[in-house]
Amino acid sequence: MLTVSLPTPELCAAFGAVPDDVELVPWSIAERSPDRDRIDAVLVPNQFDSRVGLPLLAELPRLRFTQLPSAGYDHVLPLIAQGITVSNGRGIHDAETAELAVGLLLASFRGIDVAVRDMADREWRSILRPSLIGRRVMLIGYGSIGRAIAARLEPFGVEITAVARTERHEGGRTVRSFDALPDLLPNAEAVILTVPLTDETRHLVDERFIAALPFGARIINVARGGIVDTDALVAALRSRRIFAALDVTEPEPLPRDHPLWAAPHLILTPHVGGHTTATEAGTLALFRRQVSALAADRPLENVIS
Repeated sequence: MLTVSLPTPELCAAFGAVPDDVELVPWSIAERSPDRDRIDAVLVPNQFDSRVGLPLLAELPRLRFTQLPSAGYDHVLPLIAQGITVSNGRGIHDAETAELAVGLLLASFRGIDVAVRDMADREWRSILRPSLIGRRVMLIGYGSIGRAIAARLEPFGVEITAVARTERHEGGRTVRSFDALPDLLPNAEAVILTVPLTDETRHLVDERFIAALPFGARIINVARGGIVDTDALVAALRSRRIFAALDVTEPEPLPRDHPLWAAPHLILTPHVGGHTTATEAGTLALFRRQVSALAADRPLENVIS
């Protein structure tokens, strides 16, 4: 018997039919499970407290597979015991995150955040704003989320430059490498970040990166907060040289006294790129395939460890 845990009884019910010899049990990973001695596979909750959950995962003697709901895994992978297969949620949140990235880009260029603040003061101000038409937008990270963003931006008539770790040709587009950034940044009116957080990408967006951008450029981060040097970003925002829209920050959650809260030219959302009404369906669809693969001893998807 393969025993598989999902975070809630509701998700177990929504899972649907299971293969023979598979049992579903609810477990939030917030406290010890009564089934801990027989759980083989775990779907980690979307809002995962690793300080509590990871020690509890370590207590499962039969655990052999952990499914993360997020595309990012830097916060969990180093803490999961060796020998346990870990898969991330690549593909689950592509459309959701792309929606938010495009929404933040539009809001920043069209001044929607300013208009919302003006509403509170009952001020009617008509300000000439830049359109997306003809803007030069750089996508740093061209995996499934980057491609989803590109597909949604193309109808706006933007000029897209894709950048990734290695240069390649994909889908009729030349993807440039990180090495080309010094030459590309001065032409980028907006930069959208979707790369994973690694040693190579930590603080990729630093003082020199920001200084290379043209005046008035936008930085949109829907990846991980650590990709941006927060001190350098705060300084650039305070100088009103650039604009930014962040769904992720470093640190996170953002402390109430952090200078980002008061920075000009900034839109903040609380890490909600992959947290919508579409999240559950996408997560369950992937986990159904994973459970079927486990039961049939077939290869799993999105394996990262």
